[in-house]
Amino acid sequence: MSTLPNRLVVSAPPQGWRLRWVAWRNSVIASPSFQHWAARLPIFRSIAQRRAGQSFDLVAGFCYSQVLTACVQLGLLDLLAQRAHDLASLAGATGLSEDAALRLIRAACALSLAEQVASGLWMLGQQGAALQANPGAIAMVRHHALLYSDLADPAALLRRDRAEPTALSSFWRYAASTPGPEAARYSALMAASQAMVAQQVLAAYRFDRHARLLDVGGGHGAFAIGVAKACPELGIGVFDLPPVVAGTAGVLAEAGLSEKVRLHPGDFFCDSLPVGYDCITLVRILHDHDDDAALALLRSVHAALPPGGRLVIAEPMADAPGAAAMGDAYFGLYLWAMNSGRPRSFGEYGALLKSAGFSASRSQRTAYPVVSSLIVSSK
Repeated sequence: MSTLPNRLVVSAPPQGWRLRWVAWRNSVIASPSFQHWAARLPIFRSIAQRRAGQSFDLVAGFCYSQVLTACVQLGLLDLLAQRAHDLASLAGATGLSEDAALRLIRAACALSLAEQVASGLWMLGQQGAALQANPGAIAMVRHHALLYSDLADPAALLRRDRAEPTALSSFWRYAASTPGPEAARYSALMAASQAMVAQQVLAAYRFDRHARLLDVGGGHGAFAIGVAKACPELGIGVFDLPPVVAGTAGVLAEAGLSEKVRLHPGDFFCDSLPVGYDCITLVRILHDHDDDAALALLRSVHAALPPGGRLVIAEPMADAPGAAAMGDAYFGLYLWAMNSGRPRSFGEYGALLKSAGFSASRSQRTAYPVVSSLIVSSK
């Protein structure tokens, strides 16, 4: 049985005026006569058009994501990043007919992934350039084939028992515990995503105030490497499953950090965490686990820290200003399909941290909460 509720409980019912206001507002917005009236008035026209566009984006969003997936799978973004291409060269490079290539490049232009710079000539668009510079995002696009498979029938996915295997849950469970190609894919994906998070966390929190840092669930050390380069005087350790840590030594050697970062193989649900570190980080770890497991891990972290030690939690969170859709809409369904974990708000994390024994917690603003939010807790 879960220690904490899996959803936020409202302690008091909404005020009557709020119920009446929302009911009236919705009836007005849904009225065809109001929509027609608003579309004709210049003062309301832009609002009406924007809301109509937002409604259509909700309907068409899956097609948009599939256009992006096709661009990544066919190497279209790589081609357009190199130079301008005409239709014949795009078709030849992607293996598509010219009709199919034209359909894809026009769709990419509509989403700003590509841009037509002259008649019959295309280059990378603004959105495409931003994605091309973000290997973590590209890795997630490739990985999303598993998520899309599980979401083919979202109602059925939500009705099913979360103990039943899914494409996502099978991938994560097998890759995280079995040496081989799947473990390599797992570690590469984690490294790519953690590089984005590391930038946000390092800009928001000063780790040089600590003597030693342990990154729990640190994978192949992407976050630890980022911290080591930013804080050369800081002693650093990485704790993760033995099959994962087995590949970390080579990554550290390539980065010239073999002597700098100490490796600790183990399972944080079965083994005690190593002591002697005055800061512990959990980077995109807790939201992968349900409340009981998350609380057990937080208690283990609390036991390993000395008095005055700090825990830094970095991951996307529910209700984050400017990133609410990423927290609850994206990660909510992603983690449901993964059969483990859920997005949590700062208040929900605060309750878990208090139950684990932490005396104080505060949220720390990051530049891009859509990538990661930050919570700092003290023992």
